[in-house]
Amino acid sequence: MSAEEPQDDAPDEEEDLRYFVRIGQTDLDGTKSVERSLTDMKGIGKRTARIVVDAAGVDRTATFGLLDQEEIDAVIDAVESYDSHAPEWMVNRREDFYSGETSHETGSDLEQSRRHDINRMKMISSYKGVRHQRGQKVRGQRTKSTGRSEGTIGVNVEAIKQEQAEEAAEDEDE
Repeated sequence: MSAEEPQDDAPDEEEDLRYFVRIGQTDLDGTKSVERSLTDMKGIGKRTARIVVDAAGVDRTATFGLLDQEEIDAVIDAVESYDSHAPEWMVNRREDFYSGETSHETGSDLEQSRRHDINRMKMISSYKGVRHQRGQKVRGQRTKSTGRSEGTIGVNVEAIKQEQAEEAAEDEDE
C-alpha cells in the first residue's frame, strides 16, 4: 500500500481523536499513549504514570485521545487519588510541614508548594534558605569549578584580534 492511498479506518479515528485531554489545570497531548502523555504533567514521572494507568484499568499503550469518556474519567480519578493507592515512599509530599499529612501534588499545586517551602526556608534563614538567597548550589554539590555564573574570565581572542586590526589600520593611515 502506498502513502497516497487512504486507509478506510483512518478518517473515523481522526474524527474521534481528542487532541487535548485536560487533567486539573494541565492540557495533555491526546495523540500520545496514555502512559507517555501522563508524564508531561508536573509531579508524574514514568513510574507514577504506570501506577496511575494500572489503577485506572486502562491499556497503557492506547492513544489517550481515542479513549472513551469513562476511561478518561477513570484516569483523572486515579491521578487525583494517587496517594491512596501508591506506597507512602512514592508520593512527593510526605508529612507536610503545616498539616502533617502525606499527599501527592501535581501541576501548579506542586510548583506553588515548592515555592512556599523555599520562601519559608529563606525567612527562617536556614542553611538551605541562605544558599537559595545567594543563588548558590543547595544540595551539597561541588562549587570549586562548577556553577559559575559570573561570566568568563579567560582570554578573549576575538577582541585582541580586533584591537590589533584597528592598530594596523591606524599605522597604515599615518
